[in-house]
Amino acid sequence: MSRRHPIIAVTGSSGAGTTTTGNSFSRIFTGEGIDAAMVAGDSFHRYTRDQMTRLAAKGQFGERNHFALAANHIDKLEALFYDYGHSGSGQFRRYVHDEDRELIAEGHKPGTFTAWTPLPPDTDLLFYEGLHGGVVSESYNIAQYVDLLIGVVPIVNLEWIQKIRRDTYFRGYSQEDVVKTIINRMDDYVHDIVPQFSHTHVNFQRIPLVDTSNPFVVRDVPTEDESLIVIRFREPSAIDFPYLLKMIGNSSVSRHDTLVIPGPKLSLAMDLIMRPMVTELMAQKSFA
Repeated sequence: MSRRHPIIAVTGSSGAGTTTTGNSFSRIFTGEGIDAAMVAGDSFHRYTRDQMTRLAAKGQFGERNHFALAANHIDKLEALFYDYGHSGSGQFRRYVHDEDRELIAEGHKPGTFTAWTPLPPDTDLLFYEGLHGGVVSESYNIAQYVDLLIGVVPIVNLEWIQKIRRDTYFRGYSQEDVVKTIINRMDDYVHDIVPQFSHTHVNFQRIPLVDTSNPFVVRDVPTEDESLIVIRFREPSAIDFPYLLKMIGNSSVSRHDTLVIPGPKLSLAMDLIMRPMVTELMAQKSFA
């Protein structure tokens, strides 16, 4: 952790809602005049899209699985967090998505990476959104460098429903292939993704209020109105629960460290909870 060069990380599996959370933080950064270095976790994947396809064809699902630490440059991610915390600098790159028109116009092929380059100079903080922002293993300890670690995780059946719908409706995969992917990466999900949520400062977990007992036959993702958000705080003594209960309608406290809110109130809750934490990091930075 670093007062002079703070790091915020949002961690969660693909389709869990980390991107939505990232957008909420972007609005906070803009509103507070914070210049953040934005880094996406998929830029630390070890393989290009074509390489992943070839590995899958060989049945090397453990190696090709993005959840697996071995399928990512975890060493480079840890180096980035270490370097930024100590000097405000570090190396990063970008993964080229199909919708990245600017990068494609520059000659980059979708499913590949840009070259490693230095972060922009003189940024106020580093913001990471991806799969491995809170990893602690025998070889790596990413979480130790993060000043504010946020977990975003729906219950697993809902996560599967979201993935199946996204990959079949918008990415052209068959449901059979998507289910096979879910099964093949389960071991890495259990060992490499889930433990991170024990290291987070705040967890946001979405709970559906409709039947998702068989996620493989559900056709529609439960809406915000059909969901609750369970928010768990590592340090509840620092949280003004009466204020949050007053500001967030129909919210409640289920445990001393847990707030429950209606699904449509997620953006409001993130702003009320995260904005003071971000401004506190910036205040500590100014006195470092």
